[in-house]
Amino acid sequence: MRPAIHKSLRKSFRVHRSISKLVNAMLGPSGHKSPPSRRTTLQTIAMCESNPAGLVMKLFAPTKLRKKPPLVVVPHGCNQTPESLDAASGFSRYATERGFVLLYPQQTGSNNPNGCFNWFRPSAVARDRGEVLSIRQMIEQACSRYGVDRRRVFIVGLSAGGAMTAALVAHYPALFAGAAIVAGMPFGSVRDAMSALRAMKSGAPVPVAGWGSLVEDLSDQGSSWPPMSIWQGTGDKVVNPRNAEANVAQWLEAAGMDRSLGRVERKAWGELHIWEVAKKRKVSLYLISGMGHALPIKTRSNGASRRFRDPFVRSAGISAPVELMRLWGLTRL
Repeated sequence: MRPAIHKSLRKSFRVHRSISKLVNAMLGPSGHKSPPSRRTTLQTIAMCESNPAGLVMKLFAPTKLRKKPPLVVVPHGCNQTPESLDAASGFSRYATERGFVLLYPQQTGSNNPNGCFNWFRPSAVARDRGEVLSIRQMIEQACSRYGVDRRRVFIVGLSAGGAMTAALVAHYPALFAGAAIVAGMPFGSVRDAMSALRAMKSGAPVPVAGWGSLVEDLSDQGSSWPPMSIWQGTGDKVVNPRNAEANVAQWLEAAGMDRSLGRVERKAWGELHIWEVAKKRKVSLYLISGMGHALPIKTRSNGASRRFRDPFVRSAGISAPVELMRLWGLTRL
């Protein structure tokens, strides 16, 4: 009896250690937490609905909004806060310039000790359940609160937030007018912490029926998916760049698009792969040469705001926030 108990305890310890490794891996190569962020004007909003995952809702609405403002949703990565990510990325600055509402769903320590969205748990990313439902409820509340143009709801997620973005689009494609997955994992790629570790390190194995099969049957949306952009650093040691290829395959297959019909544009910062339908971009892949696990931004030559830099927001030859403003038609007021 006693050997059996010892064996069970050893197994439990290994599982706990694996989950801890997964969480720490999602932090990035440095493995440290984001630095204290500057004070922002993000507001913590009481949830009106059930909020089954107990997430925290944070909003930024500039003083000057468009009559029917767009909404941009930004799920953060592990060991980030909405404040640290916003201070480094500048999303609230763009919201002020362009008159849109900004929503940051925030994970809690009781759900995950390192603040990661639980993208590797099926119960957290199932339709109308868990974290997916909590974020969906936040979006509905923000839309009602500010009279948001529901045809202009966009989402961009980093790392674990990128994987959560894939889950939200997979379940609710009609909700979004555009989406971006930054250094994230494809939807349905894993079902537990152990398989997540393997997939992040080596690339998720291709499902028998193809990547598109994991999202095609989730809604009645058919092939009408929002435009998707995938962002990946070729030097990412946390999420293997093979997973970016899997993300591309997932949305191309879901939309019934031929991968061979895309085009490649060589850029100073890397490569841009584009797939279009009727001259409208549907899927794009931004491969940033040498960049690690991060959201890319362009910093000024004088190095302004270095004090508030988030370790998972890094300088590159292209700014994802600025490019997304252009792709999504979020122009200045």
